[in-house]
Amino acid sequence: LSSGYNIAGPEVEAALLSHAAVVECGVIGAPDEDRGAIVEAHVVLAEGWAADETTKKALQDHVKAKIAPYKYPRSVVFIDALPKTQTGKIQRFRLRAGG
Repeated sequence: LSSGYNIAGPEVEAALLSHAAVVECGVIGAPDEDRGAIVEAHVVLAEGWAADETTKKALQDHVKAKIAPYKYPRSVVFIDALPKTQTGKIQRFRLRAGG
């Protein structure tokens, strides 16, 4: 929930994965004083893409264009790899804990 809106992580992940810069991603709700929670995307970038503000803005704008604009990730964290179980499931609790 963010500002009273229920936002599904898999929907945001699918929108991000449709961008050429994104190899894989995991989306979580991060605590936010004003909104209760915000959408935070942890993104593994494709080769040749810079982990900078320009890429962050491009990803945010892409999500806004693909799904409802209020669902875009207000926080984007670029990481080398997502934490996963042995079966390949993303360990979101580790993203929430900072790694």
